[in-house]
Amino acid sequence: MSSPASASEAVNFGLLHPKVRRWVWQQGWSELRDVQDAAIPAILSGDTDVLIGAATAAGKTEAAFLPICSKLADHSGPGIQALYVGPLKALINDQFRRTEELCEALEIRTHRWHGDVAGTRKQALLRDPSGILLITPESLEAMFVLRGTQIARLFAALQYVVVDELHSFLGTERGAQLLSQLHRLEIAIKRRVPRIGLSATLGDMSLAADQLRPDHGDRVTILESAASGQELRLQLRSYVDERPDTDEDASMAVRGIADHLFANLRGRTNLVFANARSRVELYAAELADRSLANGVPNEFHAHHGNLAKELREDVEAMLRDPTKPTTAVCTTTLEMGIDIGAIAQVAQIGPPPSVASLRQRLGRSGRRDEPAILRAYCATVAIDAETPLLDRLQLPLVQTIASIDLLLGRWCEPPEPSRLHLSTLIQQLLSLIAQHGGAKPAEAFRVLCGRGSPFSNVTTTQFAELLRTLGAKDVLTQAGDGTLLLSGRGEPAVNHYTFYAAFQTPEEYRIVHSGRQLGTMPIDFPLYEGLLLVFAGQRWRVVAVHEEDRVVQLTPSPGGKPPGLGESSGQVHEEVRARMRTLLEGDLSPAYLDQQSRALLEQARREYATLELDKCPVVADGSDTLLFPWTGDRRLHTLAAIFNASQMDTAVDDAALRLVGTSREAALTAVTTVAERPAPDPHALARKVEGKATEKFDSWLSDELLCDQYVSAHIDCVGAVESATRLKQAMTATDPP
Repeated sequence: MSSPASASEAVNFGLLHPKVRRWVWQQGWSELRDVQDAAIPAILSGDTDVLIGAATAAGKTEAAFLPICSKLADHSGPGIQALYVGPLKALINDQFRRTEELCEALEIRTHRWHGDVAGTRKQALLRDPSGILLITPESLEAMFVLRGTQIARLFAALQYVVVDELHSFLGTERGAQLLSQLHRLEIAIKRRVPRIGLSATLGDMSLAADQLRPDHGDRVTILESAASGQELRLQLRSYVDERPDTDEDASMAVRGIADHLFANLRGRTNLVFANARSRVELYAAELADRSLANGVPNEFHAHHGNLAKELREDVEAMLRDPTKPTTAVCTTTLEMGIDIGAIAQVAQIGPPPSVASLRQRLGRSGRRDEPAILRAYCATVAIDAETPLLDRLQLPLVQTIASIDLLLGRWCEPPEPSRLHLSTLIQQLLSLIAQHGGAKPAEAFRVLCGRGSPFSNVTTTQFAELLRTLGAKDVLTQAGDGTLLLSGRGEPAVNHYTFYAAFQTPEEYRIVHSGRQLGTMPIDFPLYEGLLLVFAGQRWRVVAVHEEDRVVQLTPSPGGKPPGLGESSGQVHEEVRARMRTLLEGDLSPAYLDQQSRALLEQARREYATLELDKCPVVADGSDTLLFPWTGDRRLHTLAAIFNASQMDTAVDDAALRLVGTSREAALTAVTTVAERPAPDPHALARKVEGKATEKFDSWLSDELLCDQYVSAHIDCVGAVESATRLKQAMTATDPP
């Protein structure tokens, strides 16, 4: 793939509609990106699916819509002709603004449809469908349920489907829901419609292609940007907490990080990713305190999923306003492609959830030909004789370095193979019945689980078991001719607005100050009058808790600590763990480390060598034994489940397995047993796991189906045995005969 070429010199620029070419020149563009030029003939042909992979702000949206609009300009007519599906309402709104100007010049109507769009606009589209529709999966689900008989008419003229931020859907319940919807849509209009996936560059684009078009990924045209010439400036700074047992609100390390952020981010527009919502609140409050203490306007604001929509939108508007320097302290909420203007710097506190996530975050920085700037931070504790063994290895620091090194090497995690997603299959089955007023079992299986569906790995036996279970739980019933119908529990579930989302929506308190909702908190978080807490980056005191309507009233107050809101962590890939081991056994220090980080890395390496982990990945820790397979979380958790099944108390402890109260000899025996026997039955392991029902409709699954689903998502027995074999070889090589 070539580097960006000027618009006039781009090989395929002349294939665009004259009005589209004129619009490009009016934007003042001097060039087309490589994927933009390559996408023109692929999309204009209208006979292939296309996957476009490029970094954030690399022009993926234009790569799709320049040729789409060229095609629609020559073939305009009644009916929705292009469907754009995005994961967030804010992204829908942003892309609507971006496409509306181009479409207006071409006289192509654009529409958006989600929960915040006025009903009059939706009714107008239903009466006279046309042009381009931008929608979320949840709103598309509502269309199937509430307007099922109109689906074929509304989309009869459909020529393209665009899935934005495809990487955010991969392997998720929402992803299975969306792909099922697209499959059902093609069945309704009785023809295949080209899909265009827009995604951050992934470790294996062919796996992403398989999920864009299940069972036919080999037919997807993959266009991946080769552009990588952006200058990157980065530094990793570490801060040590000399007094880890302090009762103060923020540790010395947290205060040190906040001081550095305050000194280096003020006056520009930035993003600070803090992983956990509680850490977002902590750092936002610390930075606001520094603004107050220095007598300057506060530029630092919290942004996460528990905050009210209005507060999040206020922060997004400030980020877009070039006259208002703003730093958003956030979780994954600003990782997506929402337009938030030119970001000067990105900060990452603690190890990123994944290398792919770090790449997505870094892609936010360095727009408008400026260098991308990454400031990474690690908070740790001072090491002494009483410090726990794992803390002495500085694993969070080592993981952060490993992630950055892999990022610099242009590697990131590939998408996981498709899971069963039986909870979402239940949702789609109920939606299909609502769409048509009933469904025959064989037809339902063909539509939902046939080739090209995200549920094509569900067997007829599993589907029959699902129907029997749903019947036994009064979700479905059958008419005399065998037609499936909604029953006592199924009908009210489908008729409730929460049905349209494939993911679980927890019960929450509404957090209110002076009549304005600030956000929500989980109902299981202990709230009581007089409690001091930090929320929305400010400090509060709870003045009232109204249990009957789930409302908590706050008043400003000094002090307080962040609530324990959820972590934004991911499954650590085995490549990251392998790089961590290489770092601990090596002697090179990356140039981007500050002096403290270098010292801590060297300290970790000395500890690693002292424990002789470079020779044998097993060490005693008091009465316990620690094993270091240096593998990914899925294999690590599977190994733990295998040991626990043999009555050996085992827990995953960061990158290690902790065999509680187990000697080295007993650990070797256990590892040898796993290595020398055939891989255990994954379902037998899954049956011993408690709390498998985690997705929205899992409570309606039988125990056997729950095990099937859990195995597909969490168990890797073959990989676990391979890891045990390597452990055995390392342990026996160092033990005397």
